[in-house]
Amino acid sequence: MTSFFGSVFWLLVTLGVLVTFHEFGHYWVARRCGVKVLRFSVGFGSAIWKRVGRDGTEYQIAAIPLGGYVKMLDAREGEVDPALRDQEFTGKSVWKRIAIVAAGPGFNLIFTLAAFWLMFMLGRPDVAPVVTATPHSIAAEAGIQPGDRILSVGGQAVATWSDSMDAVANALLGRMPLPLSVRGSDGRSRDLVLPLNQLPAGKAVDQYMDQLGLQLMPPPALAATVVADEPAAQAGMQGGDRMVSVNGQPVSDFLAFGELVQVQAAKSPKLTIAVERAGQPLTLNVTAKWASLQGQPLKWVIGVGPPLAEQITVHYGPIKALGASVQTTWRNAAQTFSMLGNMLSGQASTRNLSGVIGIAQVANASASMGLSWFLQFLALVSLSLAILNLLPIPVLDGGHLLYYLVELIKGSPVSEKAMVVGQYIGLALLFTLMGLAFYNDIHRMLLS
Repeated sequence: MTSFFGSVFWLLVTLGVLVTFHEFGHYWVARRCGVKVLRFSVGFGSAIWKRVGRDGTEYQIAAIPLGGYVKMLDAREGEVDPALRDQEFTGKSVWKRIAIVAAGPGFNLIFTLAAFWLMFMLGRPDVAPVVTATPHSIAAEAGIQPGDRILSVGGQAVATWSDSMDAVANALLGRMPLPLSVRGSDGRSRDLVLPLNQLPAGKAVDQYMDQLGLQLMPPPALAATVVADEPAAQAGMQGGDRMVSVNGQPVSDFLAFGELVQVQAAKSPKLTIAVERAGQPLTLNVTAKWASLQGQPLKWVIGVGPPLAEQITVHYGPIKALGASVQTTWRNAAQTFSMLGNMLSGQASTRNLSGVIGIAQVANASASMGLSWFLQFLALVSLSLAILNLLPIPVLDGGHLLYYLVELIKGSPVSEKAMVVGQYIGLALLFTLMGLAFYNDIHRMLLS
């Protein structure tokens, strides 16, 4: 339930910030172009708060926080006072109308650049891309070995696990062979190719990831921390002990140790754990307890912590952060257009679309990871909103821009009848996309 309310809260924060910024773009440019703005609304439906500014604009927050709008003086929506004719939207030149409509996505792009810039300035904590591969997976067959460190993906240098997986996830959409450069635990560099073309068509990226089998290298079976007065400490375990077996079952790494503790303690909480200390074997009798740690679900615990993975923080000064922001924005925009193209061509499944449920879950997860991760999330969603709004679909900004392009070519506005037909088509397309994204979110929840 906590996760549910957290997801709802951070979804509202995300939409509130990004929609307000988008609509402010329309509002700001409209005012600069001499158009009277009647209402600036964050959300739809009845107002829960509003006030009228000195400029005559009504500012409001509405009850349904899933969007927003800027209502301008428009002759298509009713009679216009002759005294205000020069402030009416359709009476402005086509170039001014283009500027007003394009300002929303443009401000989303500005927000993306600013959020990435601040993220790089603050520093984004991450872990090193030291990996392994599950047995018989595509990554294992390609030559990934335990302890390999990823240096580049598809020719793009990477320094962190997240950057590596972002590049791999984008490549999975196209299902083309992916060059990978790694450095083994022996210090030698190798060039590999992940044969992503072997993956079947029509699957979601998370399913492809499972088949790929590329994972972070699990920590070794070392007791890096032993919590005082917990079962392991009471049995005599010390920091630095290497776990060898649980009830005679051998341990390969810390994750395997944790799984064995759960399985064996479910049979009996009294465990026999063999450890190695300073080269000497020891046998400890540990009685696990059923408990919840830091709000996590109940499970068997003994009070032992693993070694931490190698930490990497991506952190730049103001100038370098600006360059990194531009580069990251460009790369993510290219990846988004590539994904859309792959979906249209059938190379990528529409199962990769996410709706408000998926966005809410990611918003909550990124917020819990810290400000830098939440800024990255906001930047990516803002960029997606900019690109989505520029698609030539009537009812979206891109659809209006298409009308104005036609007006420039033919020398007269698109007929009102054609615009009405376009609105219906646009709404049908938009609701289809929203329905598909919602279905995908529900499907993922049921499978998880």
